[in-house]
Amino acid sequence: MGQTSSTATPTTLPEFALHCLRVADASPADGKLEPFFDYLIGVDAASSVPTNAQAAMAVPTPVELARVLEANEGIPIRLTVYNAKTQRVRDVTLTPLRDWHAGSGKARASLLGLSVRVCNPAAALESVWHILEVLEGSPAEMAGLVPFGDWVCGWAGGPLHGESAFHDLVEAHIDKPLRLYVYSADLDNLREVVVIPNEKWGGSGLLGCGVGYGILHRIPRPATPPTEYFPHTTGHVDAARA
Repeated sequence: MGQTSSTATPTTLPEFALHCLRVADASPADGKLEPFFDYLIGVDAASSVPTNAQAAMAVPTPVELARVLEANEGIPIRLTVYNAKTQRVRDVTLTPLRDWHAGSGKARASLLGLSVRVCNPAAALESVWHILEVLEGSPAEMAGLVPFGDWVCGWAGGPLHGESAFHDLVEAHIDKPLRLYVYSADLDNLREVVVIPNEKWGGSGLLGCGVGYGILHRIPRPATPPTEYFPHTTGHVDAARA
């Protein structure tokens, strides 16, 4: 995505990276970083505040990333990004800005319009739920969920973790709007879907659809084997806005 070049996936990913959860509309990151699938695994060491003097690229902590952005406001910086869906690494050039929200009349606290969280990119596509059969007249059908072509990647509160997480989330939203982030394999895009789980629609289940979880139900990945290497790197569990 964006004006970038990409290479094949590294044989060894960093243990921790900055997971891109949300990208604000019209922000510096809009159209260049892909929410839920992109992970920041490096910051250009030529930036004013390099994160690791021993390496050309190093995984920043949220605090280090914020420091780099502050020091380079209005100056293009280069990020190294791993995409879990394509299994490729690419360079992305962004310019941190505070006045990116047109017409707001206010400076933005976020210099990129990006919400990030530290987690393990190797497990990026493990916690997704494949939409299977969708029953006629069900909440799932009313929300526009597509059987076999859609995967639930997260919700308005962020990613989900563990096989029972999606079931628990649905149970907690009976008769209440539930905002999900759904990936379409047919269109290769991530969209927002609002569904209202309920028992009144006249069929079986709160959503009226089958859901698959596990290795047989993960988002399809490219068959090309990884060929490149990135050094093993550790980080800290945290969350922040960039």
